[in-house]
Amino acid sequence: MNNMFDSNSVNSIVSYAKKLKGYTLREKCGNEIENHGYKGKGNFGQLIEKFYFGYEPNSKAEADFAEVGMELKSSPLKKLKNGEIRSKERLVLNIINYLKVHNETFEESSFLKKNAHLLLIFYLHEKEKDILNYLIKLVDDWKYPSQDLQIIKRDWETINQKIKDGKAHELSEGDTFYLGACTKGSTAAKSLRNQPFNKVKAKQRAYSLKQGYVNHIIANIAQKEQATYGKILTKETILAHLQTIEEIVVSKFEPYYGKTPIEIENIFDLELNRKAKSYFANLTRAILGIGLNKKIEEFEKADIQVKTVRLKENNLPDQHISFPIFKYQKIINSNWDNSNFKNILEQKFFFVFYQFENKKLILKKVKFWNMSNADIEETKVVWDKTLETIEKGEIVKEIKNGRRFTYFPNSSEHRISHVRPHATDIYKNVNSLPKKDNLTKVEEYTNHSFWFNAKYVKNEIYLQ
Repeated sequence: MNNMFDSNSVNSIVSYAKKLKGYTLREKCGNEIENHGYKGKGNFGQLIEKFYFGYEPNSKAEADFAEVGMELKSSPLKKLKNGEIRSKERLVLNIINYLKVHNETFEESSFLKKNAHLLLIFYLHEKEKDILNYLIKLVDDWKYPSQDLQIIKRDWETINQKIKDGKAHELSEGDTFYLGACTKGSTAAKSLRNQPFNKVKAKQRAYSLKQGYVNHIIANIAQKEQATYGKILTKETILAHLQTIEEIVVSKFEPYYGKTPIEIENIFDLELNRKAKSYFANLTRAILGIGLNKKIEEFEKADIQVKTVRLKENNLPDQHISFPIFKYQKIINSNWDNSNFKNILEQKFFFVFYQFENKKLILKKVKFWNMSNADIEETKVVWDKTLETIEKGEIVKEIKNGRRFTYFPNSSEHRISHVRPHATDIYKNVNSLPKKDNLTKVEEYTNHSFWFNAKYVKNEIYLQ
């Protein structure tokens, strides 16, 4: 440690760290850092540890500032088109030791001992810049509010129970709310680890704070107004009812099962625009006790994907379920493991099912769901074929009666997912292709996205 701060004082450490705000590492660390030699994804944090705080990067079980129990973490930010900053990724914490963690309780866990108190340094990631020129935007320490800590404790226990059940190989980030178990390792083959209650090897994983939760931390540190958020839970809710978030949310919907959207509107004395895209989302907010113009704080922190589905009388959704539009160039610059699609599939979903009964649409049920690892890996086939189609420039297969048929995987080819247009006017809503289409010679093409097949939603989500 250097002599610029007192390692036995939280205030001294944090004050020294805050001197980084508004500067780059090149500006704050002097000539010594120029030949740093660090490589790899985590090197920004390593550079801060060695050249600013004066200690060698390590993987010790204890916190970096062991005297005060505070762990140093750096994390990249991205700038949105509107100028706002957001977290670029989840915040990865310590590796999960499958062989030891099953013997721990949360209160005495290696996770809590290392991560109960974080010193966070957020820097603006700009791809074209040298790492030493990344601007440090936010610096502060963070302790979990008591209500968040209750949820994180349950997340930790969910992860631990899966390990105890011999299912470490089935862990998924979608299992939990704020605290995830993300994969950690350069390749799947290299990162396989033994687990205690099953001979099947499991991918190496680390505890991580979900990207949405990191954005919550950022907003707090930056002291941004939280007026756009509404809470489901009160401070006493979880402790008083001894319920999970899932149980609390579902219990709020159950009284309205069997009611039409208009009846629900009337109960809450609402007059909503029934043609608006936000109509069903606003009904969901009303049932949860959230203001119509607000985001659901707990869902935002947990990166929960909310999907409203209308079912026909045979339980089949009236349409396939869409995901966000993808950029063709971004697909070919990605691999499966870092793709946006895989990231979405690993999140937790909240489905709100309405169903037609005797030609009348009623609220049928709600369900939290996350995709199994097996199904996620099965869906890789769809992503791989999409990548290949774009790379080869073989998008349009044929044109019949003015309609274009593509080589993208369709709903009959795969059990889970397919690719199709995501636009109301397919000839205006386009984005650039990295390679001209061989048949049509066009350099841009209709916006497309990945979709869940309606049959998959019926059989694997609604009926399960």
